[in-house]
Amino acid sequence: MHRRVRPRMTGDGEINERAMRRLATLERLAALAPVPRGVRLRRVQFDGFRGEWVTAPGVSADGRAVLYFHGGGFVCCGLATHRRMIAQISAAARMPALSIAYRQLPEASVTGSVADCVTAYRQLLAHGHAPEDVVIAGDSAGGFLAFAATLRAVEQGLPKPAAVVGLSPWLDLDCTAKIAHANASLDPYIVAKEMAKLAELLVEGVTPPDPALSPLTSDLSMLPPALIQCGSIEVLRCDAELMAEEMERAGVPCRLQIWEGQIHVFQAFSALIPEARPAIAQIGAFIQEMTSRKADRAA
Repeated sequence: MHRRVRPRMTGDGEINERAMRRLATLERLAALAPVPRGVRLRRVQFDGFRGEWVTAPGVSADGRAVLYFHGGGFVCCGLATHRRMIAQISAAARMPALSIAYRQLPEASVTGSVADCVTAYRQLLAHGHAPEDVVIAGDSAGGFLAFAATLRAVEQGLPKPAAVVGLSPWLDLDCTAKIAHANASLDPYIVAKEMAKLAELLVEGVTPPDPALSPLTSDLSMLPPALIQCGSIEVLRCDAELMAEEMERAGVPCRLQIWEGQIHVFQAFSALIPEARPAIAQIGAFIQEMTSRKADRAA
């Protein structure tokens, strides 16, 4: 990745609408891949965006659910690119997962993406899912949305979900700390300075961005317990560690797992990276623990 991917992520290439349209082809290519064996899909249509239920083999619906937001820097990826990993999370958690194809750039800024994710959570509750049976999760930009949508939902008067899970979450749109972080030169393919350019588009050119847009600088006392996983050499370790520290200050439990030698969202590369599967198993165990408390209390 250092030799082949990182050079393509660095340079003077302009992040514009044409470039974003090219990145969108990743989802179309991923859609050509077969559905993982035994995985059941059910499409869901929201107002202005889509989703799909992903249910791993042997998993039955019992009211519990993972609400998942994919990564892709708010410009690419979608239901198809993340289907295999989400199916693995469904299997590990032993519950269905609702994957959301929220609106992205250039159609929507970060506030529009967050609004779609809140809508998806609201709809889950409206269709009979108890908040203590729902865990909101996401990777990278989707990790941002998992935390931001939870905070926004609580601000709007909705109940907290059982927990939040972030895989290498991007949590602060101000990239100053990431550019200065020691991992800025170590990360195999995420370039902090390019993230800063993208962040300018996300906040519609307002720099520094409004702190209220970033979960890291919000009122974290409104969050439920969280699990954050990241790689030890990725630049977004910076955001993960800061969020864990801030949640501790706010009195909210947060488990931070830093996987030695791992890259950004290494969990998505389970066919190549042996550590991906035990990491997903840890995610599943955490989700089960957080959503079993209702049953434990009833017993």
